[in-house]
Amino acid sequence: MVEQPEFISRQLAFAAHLRDPSRVPGPDDVEDRRTAIYRDLVFRNVSSLLAGSFPVLHRTLPEEHWNDLVRDFFVRHRAKTPLFLELAQEFLDFLQTARADDPRDPPFLLELAHYEWVELALQISDEAPDPARIDPEGDLTAGRPVISPLAWHLTYRFPVHRLGPDLQPATPPPEPTQLLVYRGWDDRIQFLEINAVTQRLLILLEEDPPRSGRQVLLRIAAELGHPEPDQVVTFGSELMEGLRAKGILLGTERGSTI
Repeated sequence: MVEQPEFISRQLAFAAHLRDPSRVPGPDDVEDRRTAIYRDLVFRNVSSLLAGSFPVLHRTLPEEHWNDLVRDFFVRHRAKTPLFLELAQEFLDFLQTARADDPRDPPFLLELAHYEWVELALQISDEAPDPARIDPEGDLTAGRPVISPLAWHLTYRFPVHRLGPDLQPATPPPEPTQLLVYRGWDDRIQFLEINAVTQRLLILLEEDPPRSGRQVLLRIAAELGHPEPDQVVTFGSELMEGLRAKGILLGTERGSTI
């Protein structure tokens, strides 16, 4: 086995100390006052980056709790990327898989972090559909509507879009919160609180094989047992036009009129 160069061993040992200084001693030949500068610099930089990515969560948790959470992230998580823009994804992965049990954690911690990560992910996403296959003025009822890849419909137990220092429920409400988070035509991240029917519409529009807007709306009418399906089609057509105006629906697939 090839022996590891000493400088690499020292770097790894120093990094281990910076991650977990309470349990991993610092280098013997460096004055602790000097080591403390690096400990503080690394921790504050990462804490600041995370606070910028999860501002509501940061404001909601007491400072000591936030610092302990970031330290737990340092100790338990091994990031797979050095990119600062992907640090929020790493933090979310940590909360989902490795967060140590802490009775101070609010029951909505993971959902609030996910919601804030969604906003960031949509803001920096470079996903874009092929404009050649989309008719932006297409008939959404007769054709097959195309959902923007920058529009995500989500379901949470807690009302994550309203949580903050002044609203911290201990238990989820009886009904889940259904949100549509999207990047609109103006590139701003926005959200809509939607009902189960709108969410079902979006789910069906994403399924294979693709269906026309009318086919999807008739299926919803059948699922609801609605006595007048054409009323559902009329209402749903207006709803789809509203979604297109916001940039959630981009138009229809070219040549998809049924």
